[in-house]
Amino acid sequence: MPTVAEQLRQAREAQKLTIQELAEITKIRSDHIRALEEGNFNVFSAPVYIRGFVRTVSTLLKMDVPQVMSNLDGELGQTVKFREPPPLTDQPKTVIDFVMLQLSKVNWRGGAVLVGGLAVIGIIVLVIAVRRHARTSDPYAGLKPGIYQSSNSGETLPLPAPHR
Repeated sequence: MPTVAEQLRQAREAQKLTIQELAEITKIRSDHIRALEEGNFNVFSAPVYIRGFVRTVSTLLKMDVPQVMSNLDGELGQTVKFREPPPLTDQPKTVIDFVMLQLSKVNWRGGAVLVGGLAVIGIIVLVIAVRRHARTSDPYAGLKPGIYQSSNSGETLPLPAPHR
């Protein structure tokens, strides 16, 4: 079975198109088309460019696009450079990165409803507990009996002057 590069070259030649004409039609640089037809994928920085260019060219050349893309995925899986998606940074991943990734997966709308519902239930339970405690406890328990004694020794306050 021919490689994707050979399939692309054969389909282009069957349509009697040059690399320059194909580059003008697809707006893909001619050196990139040449690299695709040679199977030189190391020219590209990421597999997303290879997949996009192959899809564009194979669609224009009226090839079986799903079959070509399937073959391309198989070929890219055999290359060391494109076996895994490239890392976004050169720094190693930490626990904070893992936690932030997990938090980004949380459905916050559903979580907010759940937390709000739990808060309402918690408040209701707290109010019921406080009322039960207030009913069963005697606020005067532990006080010694006392006798009321006036501090002004029987004197009364003067009445206010009438307003006219």
